[in-house]
Amino acid sequence: MKLLMPLRVPELAPSLGRIIVPRRQQPPWVPLDDIREELATRVLELGGEGRAAAAREPQGDERARVLEVTGRRAWAAAWDNAVRRAAQRVAAALDSEITRIARQVRLPRLRLRRHLLTNAEKRAIAARLGTGGGTFVVALDALEAAAARAADASVLEKETHAAWQEALRTVARRLEAAWLALESEVEAERERWNAELDALAGWRPSLWPIFVVWTPVAVLLLWLALMLGGYVPAPAWLAARLGF
Repeated sequence: MKLLMPLRVPELAPSLGRIIVPRRQQPPWVPLDDIREELATRVLELGGEGRAAAAREPQGDERARVLEVTGRRAWAAAWDNAVRRAAQRVAAALDSEITRIARQVRLPRLRLRRHLLTNAEKRAIAARLGTGGGTFVVALDALEAAAARAADASVLEKETHAAWQEALRTVARRLEAAWLALESEVEAERERWNAELDALAGWRPSLWPIFVVWTPVAVLLLWLALMLGGYVPAPAWLAARLGF
């Protein structure tokens, strides 16, 4: 009977780096720390669940459970959730800024609705925030391959087990890089919308309704004043009615 190598999930916290301990010169314009902390917590939970499963029984179903909870799907779900929440946060912040500026310049509500982000624009933001995850996806591919080899590795195949552990650490490091890229994209997103925000701040009501509507009214009132003052003659029909 083949004696399988017990699976040992390595500590992942050191590989998460700045996801756990951020180093920034200034905070992002959109608060992201709660999302970052949730992502770090989820990764540490994955490691804890894997170690707990490995401690229960190194063979059979529990062995598969170790590989499942630390596998590609779990990592990808944690990352996708972070990207989705960050995109929602950015979209909400942009809509809030657009609404604030619109109120300052007294933009009509119908016009305001045209400036708020559409669902397509929100999806585009999420796609841009996730572009930094390319190397993370490559690392997930490598982890999936390493996990397949480690699934039935014997106690004599220590290199296979070590390769799986290193693949887990690499995924954590690539996740850190993906998160830092996401933070950079968040800053770039603000720059991307600055032109539209500036244009909105420079909006002023159109003057043509004043000329079209009020100019004839003003001329009529002036004519009536001059007529009543005797400076201009009144039309015969109006003079007859007014008794001039």
